[in-house]
Amino acid sequence: MEGQLQELTELLARLMPADGVHQSAMPRLTLIRASQPTEPLHALHEPAVCIVIQGRKQVMLGDRVYHYDASRYLVVSVDLPVTGQVIEATTEKPYLCIRLDLDPAVLGALMLEMSVSDANSTVPPGSGMMLDPVTPELLDAVARLVRLQERPVDIAILAPLVEREILYRLLSGEAGARLRQIAHGEGKLQQVNRAIGWIKLNYDKAFSLERVAAEACMSASALHQHFKAVTAMSPLQYQKQLRLQEARRLILGAALDAASAGFRVGYESPSQFSREYSRLFGAPPLRDAARLRATQFSLVPA
Repeated sequence: MEGQLQELTELLARLMPADGVHQSAMPRLTLIRASQPTEPLHALHEPAVCIVIQGRKQVMLGDRVYHYDASRYLVVSVDLPVTGQVIEATTEKPYLCIRLDLDPAVLGALMLEMSVSDANSTVPPGSGMMLDPVTPELLDAVARLVRLQERPVDIAILAPLVEREILYRLLSGEAGARLRQIAHGEGKLQQVNRAIGWIKLNYDKAFSLERVAAEACMSASALHQHFKAVTAMSPLQYQKQLRLQEARRLILGAALDAASAGFRVGYESPSQFSREYSRLFGAPPLRDAARLRATQFSLVPA
């Protein structure tokens, strides 16, 4: 695969002359470049496949740590609060990554054409994040998709075809079972996903495990078990991550003071908010915000 990686490296260098997160001409395709290791970045990672062409990345989900590079790609099957960090990148060899957001409808339609059965709804879901080996066939399709960015006139017709081929390669690999669960409407993963969706809408309000379990059509004990298997955290821990990430965004992007941001996301006690913020981000809110502004730190996930 060395030749394929070299071609993609040269292609991405033309498309991304500067560091940053670059939205492509395709709505679900994002290109990312970093010329040096980054600080840990807390973000809500949506369902996607991330393929590193050069460099190395570390992603932490709860107490689980995932390392991936050009030999392994990352699959995220549900919205997950993660901490990501580029750990290998230089000016001469920058970190280069291709992220393709996953559309359950496209996956489901492709599964029907492949005559692939849905994941059994009784099968417990595994982690919402996994790694799988990169293959030459996958890289070939990815290269053709990225190459279309230099021929915008071809994108409308050819990009959907190449995207389907990429998904076909993913479904045919070790990650296929996890991807089938994304498209399956009645499996345990989708019940957990319903709970996640409800928490995202109500993250700033107090709730009980029983209330979330009712939304997911599960017992409280079953939800706790499967939710933790998928996200590496409990529903309340998930809510806390969402609250603190949104508060950080408000402090940086909307220039709110710490007390106002904490109240906006559901905290009644400023001291508790500051204590939990410091525990997650390593510094109290205002000091953390000042440091990020001084380094022009981006909150867009890399």
